[in-house]
Amino acid sequence: MQIENQPVKLPILKEKQVSLYIKREDLIHPLISGNKYRKLKYNLVEAKKQGFTTLLTFGGAFSNHIAATAYAGKIKGFQTIGVIRGEEIGRKWNENPTLKLAHEHGMRFKFIPREEYRTKKSHSLLVGLVKEFGAFYLLPEGGTNLLAVKGCEEILAVDDSRFDVICAPVGTGGTLAGIINASHPKQRILGFPSLKGDFLKEDIRKFARNSNWELQTDYHFGGYAKVSEELVLFLNDFKRETQIQLDPIYTGKMVFGIVDLIKRDYFKPNTDILAIHTGGVQGIAGMNTVLKRKNRSLIDI
Repeated sequence: MQIENQPVKLPILKEKQVSLYIKREDLIHPLISGNKYRKLKYNLVEAKKQGFTTLLTFGGAFSNHIAATAYAGKIKGFQTIGVIRGEEIGRKWNENPTLKLAHEHGMRFKFIPREEYRTKKSHSLLVGLVKEFGAFYLLPEGGTNLLAVKGCEEILAVDDSRFDVICAPVGTGGTLAGIINASHPKQRILGFPSLKGDFLKEDIRKFARNSNWELQTDYHFGGYAKVSEELVLFLNDFKRETQIQLDPIYTGKMVFGIVDLIKRDYFKPNTDILAIHTGGVQGIAGMNTVLKRKNRSLIDI
């Protein structure tokens, strides 16, 4: 699948003599877009091969992975179950755009307390889920496993070897690991985590075969699903100037970080940068619901 690399035209790029292209993985599909398509591709093949008829996965209330799994399951003939973080969300899930969308595509939900959710990898929790729902093919939170990394290794095309730097958002680390594995040794791979903390390095090392990467950890805006007025204004300005919609959780934070690093002369003149758009724009509606409740600026759609 050949995905377009769209050039970005901003005054700061011309001033600093740096080029920036965005790989439009978000255009793969409205719901199964970007890295979610890549992560699910080989997992669905394996689930079918093993004879499973049900997919079960974990996620938060605005999870792109939850929405993508629900839709992918529907079109591929699987029943889907989403174990959702936050028991309180179960009382008003139909007010949540992401969960409402997933439900419309056939996903059943189990809402569990946040403390219990932290044990999602425990044997006892999984045994209990099997007793409740029957046999299922387990997709981890965020979809990252060896098959997901294999899918993400297909993000880069042969022609992308011309870029000096490849940038990607980081959630669970699977997408970045796939990109690292598919990159040329001379390239630098920069990951922009949307979560606070340094634990991601070890998670990425489990799957990454090359060492030409580093994390830029200053652009999480307070942590997962946290946004600021500055970020919202940036997303809206960027869309107006480039006609590219960025999601506020992953790609938006990454592009903000790239532009900030360019302003700070982090990249040498004549550096060619490729940024991976990992999709997730479906989550903007949910984020705007939260922002509106707090009487804050909204993200343009």
